Amino acid sequence: MVWIVVALVVVPFVLLGLAARPVLTSVRRLRRAAVALQRHAGAAAELQTTAAALQVRAEELQARAANAQQQIAAIRSRRGG
Repeated sequence: MVWIVVALVVVPFVLLGLAARPVLTSVRRLRRAAVALQRHAGAAAELQTTAAALQVRAEELQARAANAQQQIAAIRSRRGG
């Protein structure tokens, strides 16, 4: 009689443990993936900042190039070229 009661109490816990194991493994994988995604998001934010700075620099250089072309055109027109 006691063995039946013990079996009725222990067997469900064993089954619960066996069922929970794959879930816990998935949770660990998901946690690692979330950490990796956060790391990639941080890197992406840094790259976005760098890209914005490069865009500003490119616009400045484009303005300087346009100014240089105007100066060259002015010099050539003065020389009669």
